[in-house]
Amino acid sequence: MTFHRKRGSVVLGALAVGLIAAFLLSLALGSVWIPLNHVGSILIGNGAGENTEQVVIVHDVRLPRALTALLAGAALGIAGLQMQTLFRNPLADPFALGIASGASLGVALVLLTSGATVAGVFGSNLGLAGDALVTAASIVGAGMALSVVLALSRRVESPATVLIIGLMFGYAAQAFVTVLVAGADPGKLQSWIGWGFGSFEGVTWQKMPLFIPLILTGLAVAAATTKQLNALLLGESYASSMGLNVRRMRLVTMAGASILGGVVTAFCGPIAFIGVAIPHMCRGLLGSSDHRSLVPATILMGGIVALLAQVVALLPGLPLNAITALIGAPFLVIILMRNRRGVFTA
Repeated sequence: MTFHRKRGSVVLGALAVGLIAAFLLSLALGSVWIPLNHVGSILIGNGAGENTEQVVIVHDVRLPRALTALLAGAALGIAGLQMQTLFRNPLADPFALGIASGASLGVALVLLTSGATVAGVFGSNLGLAGDALVTAASIVGAGMALSVVLALSRRVESPATVLIIGLMFGYAAQAFVTVLVAGADPGKLQSWIGWGFGSFEGVTWQKMPLFIPLILTGLAVAAATTKQLNALLLGESYASSMGLNVRRMRLVTMAGASILGGVVTAFCGPIAFIGVAIPHMCRGLLGSSDHRSLVPATILMGGIVALLAQVVALLPGLPLNAITALIGAPFLVIILMRNRRGVFTA
């Protein structure tokens, strides 16, 4: 076994242990501390002897929140990895194609032009209908952004041009959002701000049958295309010489990353920086850009960071997006300082 393979095995094992620890910690911590042995008993179905209140808290509140954080972090990390590989840009993330802006526009049209509020998204009293309305608006907005960018990408060859098209679409969508915000009444504006903070608390058990399959499908696409992603690291010309249909792979990669980013935005709000920072963290730990080890490492690390961010977000006055930005922004500065020439060393 080579050095890199041994190192990869050790890193993946450590990340798996870290993910389990972060998951259990997220179930134990909160306004009510629940001992880890009680959490374990509840998870394995032996919670009959535990406090009934603790069983309800773990099963109905903390478990879906923890699952959401784990899957959302993994999804954003993988989407960021796909975008960085495709565009060979260290700062590319799952929202580089305007997906977040499209989703935000969809939500803004609902929250700022109707009587709906974001309360239903984060577990208040709109009920399932209002909950579904906001989620559907975000998915439709993200889907429209993806459709426009993919349609235009068929007419150009350069990935950099596709990236610029996505950024321009994002700016245009954000401009419409700004117009809506400027004319909104204070009550609706407060709902919009609340959605923009981001949260993993809005995905209830009723939403899981939609959320989980969509995320797992996107992750499966990434896992199934590791060889193709490795080929893209060496450039599109080299990938074509190896028999890879570069245009098709580009479309599959963009679609997969955009769906992952769009679904997370729809259910959790715009979660910043995780998609940018996680792939770089994993490259540093592994000392390699081989996607065969990088994809599972990114899934595990994304889940860990999202779970820990959720734990910190339990503190009063700390929105989730502020926490992920505090984690991601210094890390991005380090990346820029280490890559002074602006070259992406994949």
